[in-house]
Amino acid sequence: MAAEATHMTCMEVWGGSQLIDTAVQLPGLEAWVYSKPYASATEGGDVHYVSSCATGRITRLLVADVSGHGAEVSSTAAQLRSLMRKYINHIDQTRFVESMNQQFATLAKAGTFATALVTTFFAPTSGLSLCNAGHPPPLWYRHKTKEWTFLEQQIRPSSDLSNIPLGIEGLVRYEQIDVQLDLGDWVLCYTDSLVESHNADGEILGSTGLLDLARALPIDDPATFTRALLDAIAAIDPRNLTEDDVTVLLFRHNSRTSDAKFPERVRAFFRMLYALRPGAPDHPWPEFTLANIGGAIFKPLSRLRRSRRDQTAA
Repeated sequence: MAAEATHMTCMEVWGGSQLIDTAVQLPGLEAWVYSKPYASATEGGDVHYVSSCATGRITRLLVADVSGHGAEVSSTAAQLRSLMRKYINHIDQTRFVESMNQQFATLAKAGTFATALVTTFFAPTSGLSLCNAGHPPPLWYRHKTKEWTFLEQQIRPSSDLSNIPLGIEGLVRYEQIDVQLDLGDWVLCYTDSLVESHNADGEILGSTGLLDLARALPIDDPATFTRALLDAIAAIDPRNLTEDDVTVLLFRHNSRTSDAKFPERVRAFFRMLYALRPGAPDHPWPEFTLANIGGAIFKPLSRLRRSRRDQTAA
């Protein structure tokens, strides 16, 4: 049975690589996290993190599959937590993903690599940004169409490396897809143990097979959906999901947006400045854009968001 829901606070980074089965409440989102390390290990190679910014408008969700197990991954997970906090007040996630890749590039000599999904939800606009570093594509349930699809970017032909696992190459362009979430939309992120399971014919299930299983399940209750999906995979072959770490992060856009009154928005603005005080952990500098700084107090300015990619193209 899942534990009582975790309610995220401002400037909090929550998660890790341990066994967990719980709900998480956030501004504009509610999430359900299930993570089970391989065999009876206390920590596995799958890492999950959720962060909430100083103003409660920016939620970042990370799922990563790190090579290795045990203490080695635990150390890497701690470094990822520090990066999550460093960029906790950034709407644009580009610098965060680039820093993750550079970190893993330094660990490559020890054979440490990772695939990862990084998503950032900006509550004032209901916008979701996604970067995929060699990870299986998330599934997206569209409430308006009542249909599951893949949420993935179309990779443009290029001679340059892009969107490969973290740590393979130090200088990599990680493209970003930006979508609008409607109320009631779901996004399902997961690690490769699900798609590497086998179907009834003994073949690899794959992302398409997982999509078919998701489409066959009822959409009544997101709190029970993850368990139903894992049970459906295990029912095909009892060996499925038993030979690797298993992690699923499901989140849904709800109506609980960050609609604080003006005095609270002012206090939130000063919380962001307070995070810059000497001695503050990981130096969580805010992204210096009008949408981020001005929008913390005056909500209409939040809609002036532009990503670093857009600024470069302009």
